[in-house]
Amino acid sequence: MAKFEKKKAAEAELLELQIRQWDTWTSPAPPGFDWEYDAKETFYILEGEAEIVSGNDKINFGPGDLVTVYPEAGKCRWNVKRTIKKHYLFG
Repeated sequence: MAKFEKKKAAEAELLELQIRQWDTWTSPAPPGFDWEYDAKETFYILEGEAEIVSGNDKINFGPGDLVTVYPEAGKCRWNVKRTIKKHYLFG
């Protein structure tokens, strides 16, 4: 199974998912931090730029990206290039 998915979401999808009602999080400043996923997280990037590296897999994202990270990502590294602000939902 894939560890990550990314797409540009249309406004209609953002409204359907009620993303603007999700919690908001702001990352630590660069260079980043270690994290471990044990549940699915979906997030929508409002500002900033980063990548998540899990083993040999990685995903880059920035403003307007709708990203899903699956538990298969496990232990990973968030490399923050510009401080991230996102709406997020676990589960």
